[in-house]
Amino acid sequence: MLEPIHVDGTHAKHAVLLYTLSTCGWCRKTKALLQELGVAYDYVDVDLQEGGNKELVREEVLKWNPASSFPTVVVDGKDAFVGFQEDRIRELAEE
Repeated sequence: MLEPIHVDGTHAKHAVLLYTLSTCGWCRKTKALLQELGVAYDYVDVDLQEGGNKELVREEVLKWNPASSFPTVVVDGKDAFVGFQEDRIRELAEE
């Protein structure tokens, strides 16, 4: 089973899971803004996965984002948005 990397924050009202690429500038901006706002989150760098994990993660991303673009942000395991969406990220800290 794949274990995402956890980043602590002062806001943990939502379960936030990011699917990212280690080389993606928009992914880095998303992580930085979440940290700046104190939002706790988990992330998986899809491109750094090996073997069977890589295929499992790609299948998970496709469930949330058929275009398989990054970052893919999953909120509470029931809603997702794609890309660096500053307004939606800020809402996670305010709710």
